[in-house]
Parts: sequence; structure tokens; C-alpha cells
Amino acid sequence: MKVRPYVPDALGLTWNPSAAELQQLTGEMPNARRSAFGNWNVQSAVDSRSKASTYIVSDHAQEHPSQTITRAEGDRLAELQDEYITHKEMLIVDGYIGNDESFRTPARLIVEKHNANIAGMQKILYYEAPDAGEEFEPELTVIYTPNLAVMGYPKERVIAVDLQNKVTRVFNSDYFGESKKGGLRMWNKLVYDRGGLPLHAGCKVVPTKGGDRVILVVGLSGTGKTTTTFTRQNDSKPVQDDFVAMMPDGKIYATEDGCFAKTFGLDERSEPTIYHALTRPTAYLENVYQDETGKVDFFNTDYTQNGRAVFAMQDLGWSADARDIKKADILLILNRNENIIPAVARLSRAQAAAYFMLGETQGTSAGGADEAGKFLRVPGTNPFFPLLHDYQGNRFHELLDRHRFEVFLLNTGRVGGPDDDQRSKKVGIEDSSAVVKAVAEGTIQWQVDPDFGYEVAASLPGIDDEDLLRPVELYRRTGRGDVYSGLVDRFKAERKEFLGQFPKLDKEIIEAI
Repeated sequence: MKVRPYVPDALGLTWNPSAAELQQLTGEMPNARRSAFGNWNVQSAVDSRSKASTYIVSDHAQEHPSQTITRAEGDRLAELQDEYITHKEMLIVDGYIGNDESFRTPARLIVEKHNANIAGMQKILYYEAPDAGEEFEPELTVIYTPNLAVMGYPKERVIAVDLQNKVTRVFNSDYFGESKKGGLRMWNKLVYDRGGLPLHAGCKVVPTKGGDRVILVVGLSGTGKTTTTFTRQNDSKPVQDDFVAMMPDGKIYATEDGCFAKTFGLDERSEPTIYHALTRPTAYLENVYQDETGKVDFFNTDYTQNGRAVFAMQDLGWSADARDIKKADILLILNRNENIIPAVARLSRAQAAAYFMLGETQGTSAGGADEAGKFLRVPGTNPFFPLLHDYQGNRFHELLDRHRFEVFLLNTGRVGGPDDDQRSKKVGIEDSSAVVKAVAEGTIQWQVDPDFGYEVAASLPGIDDEDLLRPVELYRRTGRGDVYSGLVDRFKAERKEFLGQFPKLDKEIIEAI
């Protein structure tokens, strides 16, 4: 007998409302306002992911990199949420994570009707499920009650991730990112269990004279992953914005049919693709500043710097389908830094695995106030990998052995110091775009960096400022050679110490630093 997929009893259930219906329901929310673009802008009470309130449900804490709660406590929370839902009107949105029939994951979101924007945004990101409805069998489920507080937890908020039952339960957060990442976090384990590696990465295809080059862009949220993916070189096309799977045969699979883009500092001149997509009436805005007339200001941070938008990939007007991609040729590791990381460095195989594990970057508002502006090391730049990080480092190393794709380190921040140091220089969007183009075309002249052993650019078409390519020259020219030497020693020691925290990590990776 076929068992009906689990759905909590509710006062009322609306199954798979249309995009138009969800727009209408969003318009009825008291915290939704119509922007001058004609789309809805919702001001949520929570404006970033709640890392301190996120727990894996497990009686084996040693098997996970993040905090856990016991299975008994997870069951208690499930009962609490199910009881609450019996008094609430709920929306159900079904869809697929991924669009390849050989590797797509049926997923379901169940959320309070009062927070219809979350359902509307998730509907854009899911690939359509023609078989959606009561007989649809989700492999992953997110149950979302933004208005149910739980005493005894940080800010009375809980995100309980039950990997065993493949259900994530969200309490007392109305930030859409918890829905998006709720499904993708569980999907991370699914990919790993199937022998692949989930990558917190965008994907693009760059045409060159030697043929198309498939590029993966790995980076922490807010460090330029979306911008790098969508900025055009040689009429390049984006494939995916946020997560991809790389499988043992090298095949790349997509996850989402849309984009959850950070809007702070968005300029139509430098990022026209993203700008035109998220200013369509069908897009959703979240926590973006607008005045009384509805005029939007992407540079105003009176409420938060973590303004967001969700739009469909089709609204870009041009994109490539991951089903047409065989393997990746290039992987870029983004590092938003402010001192001695060059605009680009080419990494050896072992160095690539090491820098992938280091996941160095400057935190942004996407991770909340605890991370914004702080120097971070997040293995794989993937804070959503729910298993021990040693595993993703070793799996990356294995895949690199099999497929030999090229790996580069890209600085999307500054060299020579922070923004308030007049001796420092910004690695601008146009600089990063020149790097991507040159990497794809193979037009960079390389030389070995004597301090770190990776290769830096002796020359790079499109970048005339050698300080961006070789930061040591900037430090020496500004009388700070001793500062540079001190930073070299510090980074080497800190990196060794950091990688030493992972006892299961392949020794070759640790020794590459």
C-alpha cells in the first residue's frame, strides 16, 4: 500500500497556489509594500540567517561540525510545531531541487499562509513539478512556522535539521533564507552520500576561441559569487547561482531555477543583468530600502545591509541549461580579503584542496552581525555542509584527482589594507571580470610567488595595475615590506593550525600550505 507523504494536520491547507495567487497573498501582508518596480518588498523581522539557532537533530554530536540537539528534543519540537499548525492556515509548495531527471530531488515547503512571500520566493527557486499535489512524494521537506517562538533557544528561534528523516523545521524566523537553505542543507548530505560533492558555487559558461569553458565560482554568501557568475565575458551565460553538485564522473548538476541575490550596492551600470532581473514585477524583494513613494535605494542601509531579491533564471533573458554541461573546466575560489591575497593566483592540485578547506574570506551581513566584517575560515566556503568538514576536503581532493580541472584563488576585496587605508586598492568588478576572461582564455603570464608557492600573474590582459596582481609590490612601494613579511608568517602559521583541526583530512592537503 502506498503511504501518503507526511503532512501535518492544519486548520487549512492550500496546495501549490499559482505564482499569481502567491503575489496576491503577499500583497495582503501588513509588512509588504509595492515598490516602484511593481514588485513586492517585504520587511522581515529577521534579516539574516540564524546560525546560533540552527541545530542538527542527532544523538551523535561528534559526526557534525555544528551544534546539535538530541533526537528526543527534535521529537518534542516536532510535536510542538505540529500542534501549532492545527490552528493555522498553511501553504504547500512542491518542486524539484535540480532539473535533470537522472538527478533531481523532490522537495516540499509547508509554510504559514500569513507569510506567503516565503512560499512565493521558494516557488521561483524550485524547478516545476508537474506531478505536484497530494500524491507528490517529497524526499526533502521544510516545515516553516515564522510566528512560533520557542522558549530556551537563542532569540526564541530554532532551525532543527533532521537529516535522518529529511525534514527541517523552522521556528520564529521570517527570513526567506531559512527556507532556501533548509532544503539545500539536507540536499548537501544526499549528494555526499551518492559519492559526489555539494559545492556552494555558481556556474557559468564562457565561450572562447578554444571552445566553451565551464567555470564554477565557489564563495561564501555576499562575497561576489552571484556578481562573478552573472557578469558577462565573451557573451558568457550563467547556469546556476548558488549550489551545484559535482558527481564522481565529473558531471555537474544544477539545483535552482532562480536566484536569491544580495542587493546592497547594486548598480545598473556595473551589474545590469542582475538589476534588470530583480526589477521585474514578478521578482520579490526582501528588506530593500524604499521611500514613501516606493522608490528603491540599493545603497541605503537604514534597515539592513542584507537586502535580498529572488528572481527567475528565465528573467535574465539569457542562461544555459546545466543538463547540457558535461564537466567543469575551471573552479574559482573567492576570497574577499583586504591585505596580501592577489587578484588571482593559480593553485596546484594540493594547494587547491588546501585553499578549498581554508575557505578564507571576510564575513558579510548574509551571516548576521556575528560574521559581518570579520575575517572567517569556512571550509569549502559552505556553512551548510552538515557532516564533518574533513569529508568535503577529502572528497574535493578525490574529484580533483579524477578530473584535473584548474583551480584559481580570486580576491574580490582589496589589497594593501582596509577601505579606510588610502594606500590600499579595491579589486573592482571590472578587475574580477578581466580575471575571469583571462583565466577562461588562458592569456595570463604566470610567475611563482616565493612566499606562498602558488603562481601569481606577471601580466594579465585588462589589468594594468600590477599592485592588484602582486600585492608584495604595493607593500614594498609604500614602505611596508616588514608588514608584508609579518602577514606572510602569520598566515602560514594560522593556516597550518586551522587545517590541523581536522584529524581525518588527507595529510597532503595540510602539507600544501
